[in-house]
Amino acid sequence: SMRLLSVATCNLNQWSMDFDTNTKQIKDSISKSKRAGAVIRLGPELEIPGCGCEDHFLELDTINHSWECLKDILVGDWTDGIVCSIGMPIIKGSERYNCQVLCFNRKIIMIRPKMWLANDGNYRELRWFTAWKQRDQLDDFQLPLHVSQALGQKSVPFGYGFVKFQDTAIAAEVCEELFTPCPPHAELALNGVEVFMNASGSHHQLRKLDVRLRAFIGATHTRGGVYMYSNHQGCNGGRLYYDGCASVVVNGDVVAQGSQFSLNDVEVVVAHMDLDAVTSLRGSLSSFQEQASCKVKVPSVDVPYNLCLPFNLRIRLSVPLQIKYHSAEEEIAFGPACWLWDYLRRSGASGFLLPLSGGADSSSVSAIVGCMCQLVVKEIANGDEQVKADAIRIGNYKDGQYPTDSRELVKRIFYSVFMGSENNSKMTKSRAKVLADEIGSWHLEVSIDGLVSSLLSLFQTLTGKRPRYKVDGGSNIENLSLQNIQARIRMVLAFMLASLLPWVHNKPGFYLVLGSTNADEGLRGNLTKYDCSSADINPIGSLSKQDLRAFLRWAAIHLGYSSLAYIEAAPPTAELEPIRSNYTQCDEVDIGMSYEELSVYGRLRKTFRCGPVSMFQNLCYRWGARLSPSQVAEKVKHFFKYYSINRHKMTTMTPFYHAESYSPEDNRFDLRQFLYNTRWPYQFQKIDELVHELDVKDVQKLGNHDTVAALSNGVGATGSGNPNV
Repeated sequence: SMRLLSVATCNLNQWSMDFDTNTKQIKDSISKSKRAGAVIRLGPELEIPGCGCEDHFLELDTINHSWECLKDILVGDWTDGIVCSIGMPIIKGSERYNCQVLCFNRKIIMIRPKMWLANDGNYRELRWFTAWKQRDQLDDFQLPLHVSQALGQKSVPFGYGFVKFQDTAIAAEVCEELFTPCPPHAELALNGVEVFMNASGSHHQLRKLDVRLRAFIGATHTRGGVYMYSNHQGCNGGRLYYDGCASVVVNGDVVAQGSQFSLNDVEVVVAHMDLDAVTSLRGSLSSFQEQASCKVKVPSVDVPYNLCLPFNLRIRLSVPLQIKYHSAEEEIAFGPACWLWDYLRRSGASGFLLPLSGGADSSSVSAIVGCMCQLVVKEIANGDEQVKADAIRIGNYKDGQYPTDSRELVKRIFYSVFMGSENNSKMTKSRAKVLADEIGSWHLEVSIDGLVSSLLSLFQTLTGKRPRYKVDGGSNIENLSLQNIQARIRMVLAFMLASLLPWVHNKPGFYLVLGSTNADEGLRGNLTKYDCSSADINPIGSLSKQDLRAFLRWAAIHLGYSSLAYIEAAPPTAELEPIRSNYTQCDEVDIGMSYEELSVYGRLRKTFRCGPVSMFQNLCYRWGARLSPSQVAEKVKHFFKYYSINRHKMTTMTPFYHAESYSPEDNRFDLRQFLYNTRWPYQFQKIDELVHELDVKDVQKLGNHDTVAALSNGVGATGSGNPNV
């Protein structure tokens, strides 16, 4: 005999606090699951209110509205014949829990509170929820009166446990619990659970999808089982992009995988398997049998119902798939593009405006907007009615027309503006124009020299002095102030144009200003406070220059914007100082380090938690072959000096898409002071002592190949991981 089971998991593009849309999409996903023959439907974590509600979770309204929406689902026929795991916050006694509510045939069969909460990186769950700690028994939970009256059900089992059907056992494991040192699925498997349902709220991070998939595979590879994973997909209302990838894994093999980046609001992933394969694998593993014979018993709820079907050739079993991974360049294109589309359609704006300088950063943002429009046109061609309706509204299409060409859509919703000055070269102006033509933006060129001159004349009238550039004999203070004036005028002009250009061209609504500061500039502070780094949103703010340059090379070919290759090859420059026959401004000279070095500092500082001393020690190993310890020390001190001088700028940065673990974003992720003793007297003294010790002992240079080989496999001063990024 066989035990054939059909399951469905999904990617849902929920919007925090939009209960109507969220409930509609939950119902839609259940309907699609039922049509595919599934008897289990898993949704993402906290799917009713949305997982990005943050301090709204502290409001009783959020809890009450969640119950009202759950009741709405349960009084209809949505859960007839299908087990639905639905995520929402619940108050029990005086504590608030992050819960999965298991529903079946218009009843709640069990409520499973999350036991291990995510409380690092971007997550603050302990601020809003309590972790469930009781493991030995299920409590009796009294349902709210309006719910119990509607369902004819007064109470439900609440706590850690699993559900026993007549032919299988299933259990929830919520998001972070999978990644803990002792995940619940280990003992649940020993208790006979065959299907694990992981409702998640996992955001995109560059090059990290394999970590997640390896966890699903590992959960069932050595102990057997079916692992279902559901996730949010889209901009939930903040800086994060939840990157879907709803998956089903059977005995360590991925048999179904949803998209990572998509404009589709509801994506259902279905898999069919024979649960006897799980029984067979577990029966062949002696160690599993031995551990199961002395297991700690986990509480359970009995449901007198069969979920499986016998041998049936009309059901085609799912087979192992080749796992789909995007390259880093594709992730940079598609993640921010989908995030921008969600932000655009949900903000009520009619388009974007970007100050386009012809440099790598603003050109990257232009390419991402172009990619967004390509995705929109592609989804409309694939028959997505929601994307079509949004595009018709945003693009102001009339008489049954809709986008069929991405460049035509770009022209309707995207202004690019080259704000030139006497310090700009003809090359950057030309590059901006050529790129704008390739992408299709409504491109404007404006000179800011008159505005700069007016401000300087005002200053001269006020003070009797007129500042000069350094190349013309001015001081550093004068030179910097003249650069800042240009940069800030561009910000003011950008916001003015974004609000008035739609009116000029008889377009409805307003445009959002896009920023284009990268992570390295934010970290080093190589930007003017309140210049074009100040915008409404920024899709590249947590990406390094190195990654963006690789993206530009990729986009030149794969997005069809060939001029990006020339832009990437050009040396980065702010073009805020005058060009002379013997002088051209260069970013890497301005900041006193290469972008490659800056990327290394950024990873060590954030990802590997290095202060000045441990960064110095680690870089002695990494750079020891070409630099002396004293040279390494000077570089580390230079970085920390300017990082700390400029850290205050991060407090005013435009909200940007979170894409990397080295992000310096001050608001949610990289929480630091912004007033430092920029001389770092204690730390720099320690570095000087270490350099002195090395000099006194006349130690052979640390770059010596034998030394590096001996130490390369060891743990660096950070305590974990390999800091030699």
